[in-house]
Amino acid sequence: MNNVINKLAALVRSWAPSDPSSTGTIVVRLLSEFGRGHARSYGLAFVFMGLGAACTAGTAYLIGSAVNQVYVSRSFYGVAAVSLAAIVIFAVKGVATYGQAVTLARISNSIIATNQKRMFDRLVTQNLSFFTDKHSSEFVARVNYGAGAASSVLNMLITAAGRDLLTLLGLIVVMVYQQPLLSIVGVLIMPPAVLVLRKLIKRVRQITMTQFGGTVLILQALQETVQGFKIIKAFNLENVMRDRVYLHVDAIEKASNKLARVSNRSTPLMETLGGIAIASVLLIGGYSVLVLDATPGGFISFITAFILAYEPAKRLARLNLELQSGLVGVRILFELLDLPAPPADSRTAVLAVSHGDVRFENVEFAYRPGEPVLKTVSFEAAPHAVTAFVGASGGGKSTIFNLLLGLYRPQAGRILIDGQDVAEVSPVSLRNAFAYVGQDVYLFHGTVKENIALGRIGATEDEIVAAAKAAYAHDFIMAFPEGYDTKVGEQGAQLSGGQRQRIAIARALVRDAPIILLDEPTAALDSEAESFVQAAMTVLTKGRTTLVIAHRLYTIAHADRIHVVEHGEIVEAGRHEELLRKGQRYATFYQLRLSDHGGENVAGEPVPDAAVAGEPPSGDVRAAAAV
Repeated sequence: MNNVINKLAALVRSWAPSDPSSTGTIVVRLLSEFGRGHARSYGLAFVFMGLGAACTAGTAYLIGSAVNQVYVSRSFYGVAAVSLAAIVIFAVKGVATYGQAVTLARISNSIIATNQKRMFDRLVTQNLSFFTDKHSSEFVARVNYGAGAASSVLNMLITAAGRDLLTLLGLIVVMVYQQPLLSIVGVLIMPPAVLVLRKLIKRVRQITMTQFGGTVLILQALQETVQGFKIIKAFNLENVMRDRVYLHVDAIEKASNKLARVSNRSTPLMETLGGIAIASVLLIGGYSVLVLDATPGGFISFITAFILAYEPAKRLARLNLELQSGLVGVRILFELLDLPAPPADSRTAVLAVSHGDVRFENVEFAYRPGEPVLKTVSFEAAPHAVTAFVGASGGGKSTIFNLLLGLYRPQAGRILIDGQDVAEVSPVSLRNAFAYVGQDVYLFHGTVKENIALGRIGATEDEIVAAAKAAYAHDFIMAFPEGYDTKVGEQGAQLSGGQRQRIAIARALVRDAPIILLDEPTAALDSEAESFVQAAMTVLTKGRTTLVIAHRLYTIAHADRIHVVEHGEIVEAGRHEELLRKGQRYATFYQLRLSDHGGENVAGEPVPDAAVAGEPPSGDVRAAAAV
């Protein structure tokens, strides 16, 4: 069967145009990538189809024999023999049909599973920038729609070649054997039907693509409705979202109706031609029996074979039309599988962190050419110290974290950890050195325990509980009816903001990494929740190198080093009181924060004179641990 598939692929390749998206090229690729790997299974299915086709042809022949035994030979034993043969034929056909269906289903399931894995692998290896301008629902639709398309098209081709073509050939043999002249009539109906179908193929492809595009938009709207349900309710956006979904649904309905009209436009013609052919056969056959004294069994056998041949002939005539609809999904599959893979990372050196000293040396980076985000940035985050970054949004603070995590590579300069250039170490060992807690906590679908355990695969239950206790999360977790087995809901929707943050800190604690990255986890919390999170962060950062992006300046008042980042540059650096005395960017930024809170500090307390005079306010990340 493998040789057959190779020859079939070569045959299709010989007439396939060079266009990689053409029908011939796609079919060749399908046969090469998927058909060849399942050649034996497809061969077995083909054998079952051949048995089924032989049984169908045998049924048509037996009916003629039965008629002759009754009306010509008038032999009861002959009729009994034909009846016994019919039982055997239909039993064999039943087994063959079962074997064909199960074999094709197993092949299909295997191909779908393989494609789902390949598509996910292709997505997960892309760089972060690949996802920034695309909606996640597009990938969901592509994986769902494309994964099964390959097996569907292959099954369509194998079924057409095995079941329909073999059945048609077997029935033609019966027809030619019984009535050679009448067989010519059946040939006359094919050319008009094929000409009509060829004109419909291009339109079917366009309409099917429209359907897929509409499905993506519906998935996008549904996903945004679920994830943004609170905003939808808060802003009374129910009608807006409803109108958006209805618009896309109506568009798909319109495209589906058009597809139904176009794809079935050939049906009246084919049925009419079939009727003409049957009428002609009846007239000619009746004349041969009544006038020329031909045996009625041969005529009945021919009529039976002709009627049975009509459906497989019609399916074969429509094959290219049906193929175009299926190939839309295959093209979507190959578009994703053909995404250029990022260059293979050959770095095998393992980052060894002994102290946790982090240095940026003249680092430059831009997401887009000509739009620099970091401009020759240099700083040092001392071991076991807290290094903070402040500044207006868009200044480049988060980009520093992205570079540290290896999500992007700088275009110039070096990033060193304990003197080791991170450009020379493997990304896995680099990321193992960090524990990250962000402002927007992402919890995965599953239980509290499962989300904490993701910090370090293989963490024991005792380690998970210890991390939760250190993160001040154990008490509220145990207050849930199911404790650590409580489902967190989509993106942690079952938990409050403070609870989600403490779960994230527990996840970072169980990781036990030497360097901590904090993207102001308390920015969106109330005072009570913030006090718990601040206390948990104090446990997390103790004895570790900590880099923190701060929006609430009082939280970093006692940081060992504060860097003011503006327009991709570090414009000022020092301790809190030192920067206030300078009266430059940090002092201005600090006063703006104070004025935003009406003369109170960010914690909601009156601003002490010492702070205005250049002394730090009383609250800080370490003092919060005592709350």
